[in-house]
Amino acid sequence: MDPQVIAAMKRWPNVPEVYGWLSLSATGHWRLHPRGTAWRCQADPMADLTADDILGEAITSPQITNFIKRNYTCDTAGRWFFQNGPQRVFIRLDAAPYLLQTDLDEHGRLHLRTHTGEPAGQVSEWWLDDQGRVFARTAIGPGMIAGRDLSAVIDVLHTPQGPLAEALANLPDTDLPRHILPWPAPDKGSPVALHHVTSPQLPAALGFVTCPQP
Repeated sequence: MDPQVIAAMKRWPNVPEVYGWLSLSATGHWRLHPRGTAWRCQADPMADLTADDILGEAITSPQITNFIKRNYTCDTAGRWFFQNGPQRVFIRLDAAPYLLQTDLDEHGRLHLRTHTGEPAGQVSEWWLDDQGRVFARTAIGPGMIAGRDLSAVIDVLHTPQGPLAEALANLPDTDLPRHILPWPAPDKGSPVALHHVTSPQLPAALGFVTCPQP
């Protein structure tokens, strides 16, 4: 978090929180909701909302998006927010707190990096939902594998019985594997759990709130 943001929090500790003005899309893009309606599409499905209210407006300024990335975190209830100076701006998550993308380390090995540009670190659990999306509990927090990186990640994941890609290709004739070898170092540590869940179960399972509400 930026030093000036921390200083502002100490100077003005009781600034009201803000809800509904910011969302994180399923592709890892910040979007602004000028009417503060981001939370209402889930909390009040019958609300009179336009498509623009629900989708929001893309934030394209690198200065603003980088500021959000540096000051993005969560509270103990699993609600993610952007600390805008002394004020918390809670964020609607359309997929997960982080979008996880592949990158190469200094040795040329594939690893995961968040949409905020940070190394995701070790994965302690994997989750496969009923829409074919893959989620991970990483050292930095829960995230969803970005769509363009999904096949690359599945290709390098191995179960104790063999490649995950082969097991998934043979479904439903074979049972879903229950464990994944540690990645990016399969020879280090014990296998980690692979869970199969429905998409509505994921936020609770991974401990995050998709739509913080006032």
